[in-house]
Formats: sequence, C-alpha cells, structure tokens
Amino acid sequence: MELYETVRARQSIRQYKADPVPEESLTRVLEAFRAAPSWANVQPWEIVLVKDPSVKEALQKTLPPGNPATHAIVEAPLLVCVVGISGVSGWYKGKQVTARGDWMLFDLGIACEHLALAATAEGLGTVHVALFDFEKASEILNVRENRSVVELIPLGFPARLPRPVLRKPLEEFVFKETYGQKYF
Repeated sequence: MELYETVRARQSIRQYKADPVPEESLTRVLEAFRAAPSWANVQPWEIVLVKDPSVKEALQKTLPPGNPATHAIVEAPLLVCVVGISGVSGWYKGKQVTARGDWMLFDLGIACEHLALAATAEGLGTVHVALFDFEKASEILNVRENRSVVELIPLGFPARLPRPVLRKPLEEFVFKETYGQKYF
C-alpha cells in the first residue's frame, strides 16, 4: 500500500476476526514501531505482547465502563501493551532539560502511530486505547519501576471497517506567517 493511501486508510478498528496475526506481519509492524524517532534517540519504550485470554480479560477490566474499545481488548487476537520509560526523554544527566517536561508520551505517540500505519499496510487493524487505569495495567503486566503501561493497542484483522471519519478542511487550521492568517 502506498504511503498516502495508508495514511488515509488507517481507522480505529474495534471489531476483530479471531484469525491470528501472521508472525511476518507482526515483525514488520514491530520494526515500524522501532524505527520511530525519539528525543535524543533514547527510545523510551518497551512492549508486552499479550495473547493469553485471561491476561487480556484482566486488562479489559482496567477500562472504565462505556469505553468503546472494551470488547476489542479481548476480541483482537493480539494485544500490544506499550510501556513508557519515565525520566529519559527530555532529560540530560538526570535533569529535565525541556520546558515541556518529559517527552516520553510524545515519543510514544509517534511510535504507536508508526505501528498503526504499518498494521494498516499489512491489512491489519488497530485502535489506540489510552483511557484505562495505567497503574492497574502495569501491575497486571508486572511492569518495573519508572515504567508504566501508557497505551493498549488491539491488533488483528478487522471484522468490519467503520465509516470514514470526517476531518476538518485545511482551510480551518493552516495559517501562514502568523496565527490567524489563512494559508488557503
């Protein structure tokens, strides 16, 4: 799939087939995650791959009632649990050096979207899940100190594709030279 086509095709998938994710596809998706840039190349991430239904059920319970991704957590054949490492991205010699604080979430956002785009190119679906109890999920997965589960990404073949989501036109948010001066 061509890059721009992949970017336009990526959607949040919340219903999955039971078919397993082929290992070759999984490896390519994980390599895309690994290729993401990070602040000073610190790569503040780790991944826990979960296939065990009982672990997925425990993680599902960390989502609040009404989260639209609740069923996807257990329905997808694979759950990618993204772990962030605190205190390294945006830090130098043990001190925070950026005015915006720890860049870990920013770096992980880029890496997670790399993963989602690669999954789309492979014919797989994903959904970014970030509304859950991070502490409880980290406890379930036995995550070490100064680390936290920051995102859960169900991964598998879509059972159905949702309707495309409308996006704002460029004219609404692209400016030139100064804020408020329309580019288009």
